[in-house]
Amino acid sequence: MTGGRIGSRTAPGSDAPPTPMSPSERLDSIDVLRGLALFGVLAMNIVTIFRVSFFAAFLPNAEPAGLLDRAVAGVLTVAVDFKALALFSLLFGVGLAIQFERLAGNARRMILLVRRLVALLAIGLVHLYLIWNGDILVEYALAGFVVLPFLGAPRRLMAGAALLLLGLYVTMLVLPPIVPLPGAAEMAALAADAARAYGTGGFFDVLAFRIREVPVIFPVHVLIFPRTVALFLVGAFAWRSGVVRRTSANRRLLFVVATFGILLGGGLSLAAAGHELFDWSSLGRAHIPVEQLGAVVLALGYAAAVIAAVNLSGGRKMLSWAAPVGRMAFTNYLAQSVICGWIFYGYGLGQFGRLGVAATLGIGILVYVAQVVFSAWWLRRYRFGPVEWLWRSCMYGVPQRMRATVNLAIIRTTRAV
Repeated sequence: MTGGRIGSRTAPGSDAPPTPMSPSERLDSIDVLRGLALFGVLAMNIVTIFRVSFFAAFLPNAEPAGLLDRAVAGVLTVAVDFKALALFSLLFGVGLAIQFERLAGNARRMILLVRRLVALLAIGLVHLYLIWNGDILVEYALAGFVVLPFLGAPRRLMAGAALLLLGLYVTMLVLPPIVPLPGAAEMAALAADAARAYGTGGFFDVLAFRIREVPVIFPVHVLIFPRTVALFLVGAFAWRSGVVRRTSANRRLLFVVATFGILLGGGLSLAAAGHELFDWSSLGRAHIPVEQLGAVVLALGYAAAVIAAVNLSGGRKMLSWAAPVGRMAFTNYLAQSVICGWIFYGYGLGQFGRLGVAATLGIGILVYVAQVVFSAWWLRRYRFGPVEWLWRSCMYGVPQRMRATVNLAIIRTTRAV
């Protein structure tokens, strides 16, 4: 969720504290892509882990009953599931590389980046235990610590490490898990307990069950951790290679990656979905790595397509609305958890387990549209989202200037003209 910025505000060799880039120095394509990815993350989170138990998907008869719900679930599975999170991981890697580059020459560069990840870890732990246990921030912070030593390494080493980790991830998918998930009977019991705690319990009932559930979900994080680190490295490599920052010179490459990624990734995702839809049991567990590889390839295709589109005048006009919500992705991600918790848990509207996939996605779309409007309104007045401000202030060790006085003056001048 690190912002897309270019340049450096710290002179080489200087120990002066750096400051964040102004909005005018940001890469719109990164913000737009992050804003779009945020919708995908919300769509999958709200129809799965917020709507029903995390373990419901592992149980028999987990498919939605109605035709519309099955259709919506199928589209989300093929086009969005795992892809949005993969996009977020790629973008986080890009952000780390940008931060590393713009702090070049500062003697405290690694200290500042470690402080940034420590602050992310602290916010993530609060989110994980007090708000929602589907948190990705803790994993991102830990993966960031692994990636930091690679940021100054040769690009070949970064690419090799990414391929090695992706290979490890695919291998882990077909082998017995290092840390096994609960058995079917325990999953069924956890799903039933979740329905009671989340659906009817008060805040402290929900908190108690969430604390109980976190260690049970831990094996999933162990499984996907290599993929997260690998995608961070791919994102950092994309920035270091110049593909992301020099899009005009790389339009042909972006077009090839977009076409190849969407066609191949979409095909692999369809093939994996076909295993579930048509019960191709003879394939065994082979569909799992196919599905996950398809998600990574399709995410790369999405990223290349959006970046290329934003750097065309027509595409920029069509997608510019997503930039503000992407600039405030950290704030919006946490706000989604708070809002969805209030909608689905017993201390709010108590809709846990009561809504179908289509109705739940409709709620998610309304939440996202509200965030798009709010983000645009907020960033006309302030430089950062509230959580982004806190994160940057913790990193730099001093409160950052919040009011967007310069930007408002520019806007007023432009309107007057």
